Amino acid sequence: MGRRKVQIKRIENKSSRQVTFCKRRNGLIEKARQLSVLCESSVAVLVVSAIGKLYNSSSGDNMSKIIDRYKIQQADDLQTLEKLLMEENLVLASKVTEIWKQTFLVTRDETLMLPEYSFGDNTPETLSLLK
Repeated sequence: MGRRKVQIKRIENKSSRQVTFCKRRNGLIEKARQLSVLCESSVAVLVVSAIGKLYNSSSGDNMSKIIDRYKIQQADDLQTLEKLLMEENLVLASKVTEIWKQTFLVTRDETLMLPEYSFGDNTPETLSLLK
């Protein structure tokens, strides 16, 4: 006889919820420890209960070393993201400038075609000579 599949939803019974929290927290910490041993990796687990109590565990390195490495990696990721955004902004700015130039030239050509700016025959050939 196998286990029944547990539906993932909030457990209404408070004592059952607390028991499940403790068992699953301990299971998560044990799996993290196993991962650290099997793969020679540093693993940190932080769990905050519903009442705000903090549980932590680390394997491989101590918690502060792992968090410091995380902060450094996050800062590097942010710098890379900033660099990509700056490059994208430059590309967008050049596209906007190009569109503005094209709009300005079309508007200028249309203005030169108006009768009040007419100096005779405003054919496309004449306009190209005026440019």
